Amino acid sequence: MPSRILVVEDERPIAELVEMTLKVSGHEVSICGDGSQALSLLAKGGFDLVVLDVMLPGLDGFSIVERLLERGRELPPILFLTARIEVADRVRGLRLGAQDYMVKPFHPVELQARAEAILRRGKPAHEAYRALDVLLDPATRLVTRAGQEVELTPQEFELLHLLMRHKNMALSREQLLQAAWGYDYLGGTRTVDMHIQRLRAKLGWEQVIKTVYKLGYRLEAP
Repeated sequence: MPSRILVVEDERPIAELVEMTLKVSGHEVSICGDGSQALSLLAKGGFDLVVLDVMLPGLDGFSIVERLLERGRELPPILFLTARIEVADRVRGLRLGAQDYMVKPFHPVELQARAEAILRRGKPAHEAYRALDVLLDPATRLVTRAGQEVELTPQEFELLHLLMRHKNMALSREQLLQAAWGYDYLGGTRTVDMHIQRLRAKLGWEQVIKTVYKLGYRLEAP
């Protein structure tokens, strides 16, 4: 069942980018560009996640949360997405009860990943990913193809995990490198290319994991 997400953002191009990013994962997304209207919608409840700007007409994002708390309303999961970069603003948002705080400009893939992480907290932790005849289970770290186990190295597993979580979206070599080797890895992105080649061979996915020119890779699957 898709999650219901409210995007509270008064800049239409940004709101539509957020909407498109979240709809890729199959979620139902509504847009609201006014703080007072957003407060009314949230008071009614029914949202699984709110992506909330701070600087809004009518009522700012922080005040929306404060009003809901004053009324004794249960807060939905909140992800602040704002141009306010000061540490004091981040701290205020998190202390109000937000699950996350992102600063604009943002990368759509990172927003999608953070939103999914928040939504997963309210769902069973055991969630497998499927693409074509390949099944990946993060809990057991088991990968099967047509029911047969495929042995992957830890780095190959992490690369496949990220690609399957973001099917049909272009991922940069830097994103893949960080997912599989960590932020402190000092090697070059060429190692990503070598591991992707091995992953393609093991899964028979030479035509499924596509190279995105001058960027990285994309897993193309229904």
